[in-house]
Amino acid sequence: MPQAPELKLAPTPGQTIGPFYGYALPFEKDNELVNQANPNSVRLHGVITDGKGEVIPDALLEIWQADENGSVVSRDGSLVRDGYTFTGWGRTAVDNVGHYTFTTVNPGATEDGKAPFIMLTVFARGLLNRLFTRIYLPEDTRALDNDPLLSSLTEAQRKTLIATREKDGSLRFDIRLQGEDETVFLAYPRES
Repeated sequence: MPQAPELKLAPTPGQTIGPFYGYALPFEKDNELVNQANPNSVRLHGVITDGKGEVIPDALLEIWQADENGSVVSRDGSLVRDGYTFTGWGRTAVDNVGHYTFTTVNPGATEDGKAPFIMLTVFARGLLNRLFTRIYLPEDTRALDNDPLLSSLTEAQRKTLIATREKDGSLRFDIRLQGEDETVFLAYPRES
């Protein structure tokens, strides 16, 4: 039986502008971990930019966090947005000028003396793998000084992980994907 000739396939270009999330993943009240009327609610917001400092208009962000008492919520139905149930998880698409906003609570420390933080995941075009970072609250400077992650960074790097408390009580956290003042991103070991 004659053998088929060996085919030589040309390599295809890498994915450079996708994936696109905006049309499929958002759902109603996805960025409201608590209702704005909740007396403990706080606004977390900021802008995401690329290495040139230009806004990224089509990123998708997720946050994961403990509640205000430091309890990590373990409930089914994290998509529930009934105005009463805090599930510790939210997702939002940035707007056309790279701005995002969440309505949440200030997370409490999960252990005594630990610095409270919010986990943030970034999905965006050109990123084939999502990026992870933390958003630390600025108030407890002693806990921030003792945090193992923050202690392993330079002062300039530390600043990229600590939110700014604004006059209205909201938290401002800008994300820079590359370049000067690049946000520190975390890598987690993969299981084999």
